Amino acid sequence: MMPSIESYGLIGDCETGALVGCNGSIDWLCWPRFDSDSCFAALLGDPKHGRWQIAPPDADAFRGRAYRTNTLILETRFGTKDGEATLIDFMPPRGTNSDVVRLVRGDHGRVSMRMELVVRFGYGKVTPWIRRLDEGSGATLQAVAGPDMVVLRTPIPLDVDQAVIKAEFEVGEGETVPFVLTYGPSYAPPPRPIDPFSSLDDTEGFWTQWCAQRRRARKLVKGQGDGLAAAIDRSLITLKALTYAPTGGLVAAVTTSLPERFGGERNWDYRYCWLRDATLTLLALMNAGYYEEAEAWRNWLLRAVAGSPDQLQIMYGIAGERRLTEWEIPWLPGYEGSRPVRVGNAAHGQLQLDVFGEVMDALHQARCGGLPENAAAWSLQLALLSHLEDVWREPDEGIWEMRSGGRHFTYSKVMAWVAFDRGIKSAQAFGHKAPVEKWQQLRQIIHDDICTHGYNSKLRSFVQSYGSTALDASLLLLPSLGFLPASDPRITGTVSAIERNLMHDGFVRRYDVDQTQDGLPGEEGAFLACTFWLVDAYLMQGRIDDAQRLFDKVLKARNDLGLLSEEFFPNSGRQAGNTPQAFSHVGLVNTAYNLAHALKSSTKEQPPASLKRGGRESSGDRAGNKQATGGAGSP
Repeated sequence: MMPSIESYGLIGDCETGALVGCNGSIDWLCWPRFDSDSCFAALLGDPKHGRWQIAPPDADAFRGRAYRTNTLILETRFGTKDGEATLIDFMPPRGTNSDVVRLVRGDHGRVSMRMELVVRFGYGKVTPWIRRLDEGSGATLQAVAGPDMVVLRTPIPLDVDQAVIKAEFEVGEGETVPFVLTYGPSYAPPPRPIDPFSSLDDTEGFWTQWCAQRRRARKLVKGQGDGLAAAIDRSLITLKALTYAPTGGLVAAVTTSLPERFGGERNWDYRYCWLRDATLTLLALMNAGYYEEAEAWRNWLLRAVAGSPDQLQIMYGIAGERRLTEWEIPWLPGYEGSRPVRVGNAAHGQLQLDVFGEVMDALHQARCGGLPENAAAWSLQLALLSHLEDVWREPDEGIWEMRSGGRHFTYSKVMAWVAFDRGIKSAQAFGHKAPVEKWQQLRQIIHDDICTHGYNSKLRSFVQSYGSTALDASLLLLPSLGFLPASDPRITGTVSAIERNLMHDGFVRRYDVDQTQDGLPGEEGAFLACTFWLVDAYLMQGRIDDAQRLFDKVLKARNDLGLLSEEFFPNSGRQAGNTPQAFSHVGLVNTAYNLAHALKSSTKEQPPASLKRGGRESSGDRAGNKQATGGAGSP
């Protein structure tokens, strides 16, 4: 049996990331980028597909683990009858090359340790040629295959047996044994060695200095308990780790093909950047005071979507790549037999109308938040809205990327409304030239169309798609988007219907798979981001106690390191889907700030300021919704 998804911790250098299990094994690492082929793929197979384990031989030696405060440095404690030791894992901020540093520190007595390194490039397929390098003291091994090379350096003797590197050693109190694994292209000279101990100091300094920037944001949660602040801190560090530093792109997760249903085929590659995350990610970063990261994300967005509006995609590669061809890996059996294992994502070719609204909303919120204006942004927005005028009536595949054909999804139409609404507000608030009167007419036409065809009066709820009776958790976002006020009977009815039909043991599913033909068999877990959306809906309705209880419940779904995957099965308490999931951590950060605003508000009837994304003008003239300006601003 593979370790549970929640048993893994993340280390990374803001260009790639590795997953470390409680057993001291790195079971997943793609080098040199998040979306590169893996050299450790035991996560989706077994040790022969690549891993790096350092631990005592005793199977029950694990004693606990934690991140160093305000860092991505992971410390795993082991104990045996002879003593105790700590394994310190981290990836220094990227220099010339990328490194994984592992330090085995003796804490008490003497502990026998075992090291096994199995490097398998090409997602576990390619066995490298291993040779020794003469570098004087210590042991240095080089593993090469095709374009890839890694070099292992350590002071202890190493053995090689059938392309498996092994070592057995002891560590005593006060001693530290270092291991450094460095990646480089095989056609270049071996990368120069780094000092593992000074790298530890540099890495700790990098993260603590970065975390110090959010002191303003911490004032908001002061007095709400250390738990809320710690949850925000860990999620923000995770989001930083999921950011590809050279471009500012934020990957949805570091993994591919971790299942939404164990043993099923709902397995997707999430090592890309989704436009659906754009606005909420931007708000999370700006609300926390990270304007540099927010601007980098905004600029990545502009570069990625630049070009003809009819070629707008729902996702892109970390540098803005458009070709994300999906293929399957037959030699990997998948996590707990969940097949197929996929690389690439065919959904990148789908039409999803909601991305037009996401781009327009993100750029509007960037202006409201005070990010420097980008000269190309408004021209791009004009082109996008001109194209949206022609296509908003078309069916699409929806926010959940269903593979069962196009439909008129209600949320997609709402986001088309958002696109024109934010265009109007940006033009009026920031003096941009635009056909505002025409956009106002279109905005009203779309609003009327949604209220006529996307609302079911018998159910007293908005529905997933026009003419259906199925519900969808994305409808929880309607009040925060400013489409209708939270007090509108159609919104309260929708929230009630979702509570009755999509909640499972306090967590929210995206939709009912028995009612929705999504092109795939089997069930899936509750979607953690959707559960945060329900907390936000409660807050906007003034249901502060309900919001607090549900938020606390979701926090308990995190693993011991504060990490969240995409989904959660309440019955088994297991996380599911790719991990750690940016969308879940973005939801946690934004909802935590919303909850803090609500708890500090003297008039709880008013929705917290950070929830108001609707803009200054009424949202849908006939709806009469007077939302204040959305955006991050100062928490």
